[in-house]
This record gives sequence, structure tokens and C-alpha cells, in this order.
Amino acid sequence: MVGFILVIGGLVMIFSSVNLGTSVADSWLISRGGADTGIYQIILKGYINNFLVTGSILFGSGLMVVILIFYKFQNMKGKTI
Repeated sequence: MVGFILVIGGLVMIFSSVNLGTSVADSWLISRGGADTGIYQIILKGYINNFLVTGSILFGSGLMVVILIFYKFQNMKGKTI
């Protein structure tokens, strides 16, 4: 169950990284009271990349957990028969 939650959470973060990154960058901009557009673009790309990397790590680790559990169940199934 945990593996599937990690996989789904990772996919959500990957596919919505632009929206999430834009929201966080906008809140950063509001907290500063404004900034140069070049700096804003750098901050925006950084937040988008952070969500992409985090989502990829969650997706990869969740996929590994699902594969490992599937392998263990198949291995246990073979031993009991």
C-alpha cells in the first residue's frame, strides 16, 4: 500500500510540478514585495525542478517497493507449494 501511495504521489508531483512551482514562486514574490523578472524566472525554474526531482524520487522509490513486495510474494508463493 505504501508503495502505491509513493508512486501516485510521485506522479502527481511530476505532472503538476509547473503548477506547484508557480504557486510557491508566486508566494515567494509576494513575500518579497516584488523582484526583477530575471530573478523570478530563476526562482520559478528552481521550484519547478525541485518538484520534478522530489516527484521522481518518490516515484522511483515507490516503484522499487512495489516490485520488491511483488517479488517477495511470488517467492513465498513458490516455497509454500
